[in-house]
Amino acid sequence: MSERVVIVGGTSGIGLAAAVRLAASGREVVVTGRTPERLERAVKEIGERGSGAVADARDPEAMRNLFAEVGQVDHVVINVSGRKGGGPFRSLSPDDLRSALDDKLVAQVVAAQAALAALRRDGSLTFVSAASANGAMAEVAGLAAVNGAIESMVPGLAVELAPVRVNAVSPGVIDTEWWDGLGDDRQGMLDAFAAATTLGRVGTPTDVANAIAYLVETGYTTGTVLTVDGGVRLKPSAA
Repeated sequence: MSERVVIVGGTSGIGLAAAVRLAASGREVVVTGRTPERLERAVKEIGERGSGAVADARDPEAMRNLFAEVGQVDHVVINVSGRKGGGPFRSLSPDDLRSALDDKLVAQVVAAQAALAALRRDGSLTFVSAASANGAMAEVAGLAAVNGAIESMVPGLAVELAPVRVNAVSPGVIDTEWWDGLGDDRQGMLDAFAAATTLGRVGTPTDVANAIAYLVETGYTTGTVLTVDGGVRLKPSAA
């Protein structure tokens, strides 16, 4: 019998790419999202091994019901986020910061707690944070705080929940719809980010999906935050 994976937040971008990657390796993949139309499109893209459920990761009851309906799972990937929390620190509003915390940190914690009731004893739990957690860039302090909180949970949870394996993938700038709000400035911004990396490009959802697959498939890896950022942290010394 093939393994079953639940991807919370799997209808677009990194989550969808991970679903396609894991389904291609023979696993059954269940994705969640908040919009029925997007969910339907995602399941079609995943193919015959994919299925989906509408659920809001911020809602504890919805998450408990989801995992009760799905039944036992082997791996859970949590890829939910929001769009607030960025911008200059001087003008960062408490409401935007609270929204960022609710939409990502709280939502990921809620989903992980609910998943434990269904997760195989030696299965895996993979969070998706972001490389802003350890970056040194202007106007990302709010985002860094949220993602840093997620990453700081990983080692302790790996000990507390063992033999469940707990890891996180920490992507750099990835070309997804998250950047669509920039409008006409989108490509110019991505080009600038690409120039700041060692590899000279921004990442793709597939780049991160492969890292997620590694964490799912490697049974001797736990307590790890795997950075996928194109070597942006190395650029100063590589010049």
